[in-house]
Amino acid sequence: MTLMDNNKFCVGWTRSFLAVVSTAVLFASGMVHAAVEGIPGPSFNLSAEVGYISVSDGGSIYSWGYSNGGTMQLPGPTLFVTEGETVTVTLANNLPAAAGNVSIVFPGQGAVTGTGGVEGDLTQEAQTGGTVSYTFIASEPGTYQYHSGTQPDLQVEMGLYGALIVRPQNHTDTGTCTSPVIATGGKAFDHPDGCYDREYLYVLSEIDIHIHQAAEAQANGPGPIVLPAGAYHSEYWLLNGRAGPDSMAPDGTDILPYQPYGSLTRMHPGERLLVRVVGAGREMHPFHTHGNHARLLARDGRMLLTDTNALAGPLLFTIPSLPGGTADAIFQWTGKDLGWDIYEAGSEVPDGAGGFRAHNCIDDENNTTGDPTPDGFGDAASDYPWEWCADHDAPIPVTLPSLSSLAFGGFYSGSPFLGALGSLPPGEGGLNPWAGFAYMWHSHTERELVNNDVFPGGMMTMLIVEAPGVPID
Repeated sequence: MTLMDNNKFCVGWTRSFLAVVSTAVLFASGMVHAAVEGIPGPSFNLSAEVGYISVSDGGSIYSWGYSNGGTMQLPGPTLFVTEGETVTVTLANNLPAAAGNVSIVFPGQGAVTGTGGVEGDLTQEAQTGGTVSYTFIASEPGTYQYHSGTQPDLQVEMGLYGALIVRPQNHTDTGTCTSPVIATGGKAFDHPDGCYDREYLYVLSEIDIHIHQAAEAQANGPGPIVLPAGAYHSEYWLLNGRAGPDSMAPDGTDILPYQPYGSLTRMHPGERLLVRVVGAGREMHPFHTHGNHARLLARDGRMLLTDTNALAGPLLFTIPSLPGGTADAIFQWTGKDLGWDIYEAGSEVPDGAGGFRAHNCIDDENNTTGDPTPDGFGDAASDYPWEWCADHDAPIPVTLPSLSSLAFGGFYSGSPFLGALGSLPPGEGGLNPWAGFAYMWHSHTERELVNNDVFPGGMMTMLIVEAPGVPID
């Protein structure tokens, strides 16, 4: 730790502990929402503001960010619009005079018209205390980003970036989907395979602390701010503006007033999870989704299709997040080929008459249940949909050691079975009250799993696969 003293280190981990504890409270209160937080359009009023973001080793970092209500946030507000709408974004420059002009560019959009302000290298810019407006037509559905087009080596690094999501028209009409979706699902694209049950957004970025310190030191001067000499060197890596484990704290938590968006991911077996990834920084980050590969749907808001309109995107072990780029992918978890019954061999379920019976796995290979595709998974009539029926009633292939020989983590339920709680030592557990299967989602670049050399942290969050029936929304 080159930038922290021991007191800050202790304070940082105390605050991180509170963040993770708040995750447990969030679960217990049923307040987790599997929907991307943001503000609807098509008209937006943003401002560029100053604030201090928190990192989990105890640091407080001077930053800039876009706001829709006077409080700087990092990343900026997620903007929601609908395909075909005329979008208007008005930006006010409330940064110190030394920061100079401020602007927004919208990669992936068509012609963007800027009005007001002054002409810049890439677009119209708002001078200190002034405003500028941008107008464009959101012509293509998908995930995009927006960021400052003024001195981006400084202003994007300082936090002036955010996500723009363009939904297709009638995006909640899932009648043409190739698989059923829950009531809160929708379509990311107007394509039968562009449907999802839940969606999550992951804005990936990094911080070179020396640039932020230089900006803070010069903020009250005449400007312009001069960047420190030497090569760019990041020390912090962020998911939705947070370094792990803060990434798992709830949206809008009071302990992170300038970082409102969390990234803890939850789903049920078999659901189609739409993964929206935004590369908001200057470095490439390989975003690794433990538990399964992800099917790439689109790059930079454009679906990857063959000449016959079939999906052409590959199955990816990691999703390469390119600087300035975006990716949309579908992730599913089914437990296929784990080798044991994920609900425990011979386990029982309520029989509706006050007793219990063994749970069943009904699939289309031996029963017609309305699903037209014989896929080998438990279907709607099964007690546990999406069970891999070949493993039904199969015992776990290993005998777990005694509790004294096991290593326990905060998300372990004490049992190897989905939805089952087991014995845990005193003080263990509490972050997985419904006994889900937990997987780490993170950058596959090893050094990005720390906070300024303190592990664990960095670009890391968790996926929790919850048992059927566990409320998520």
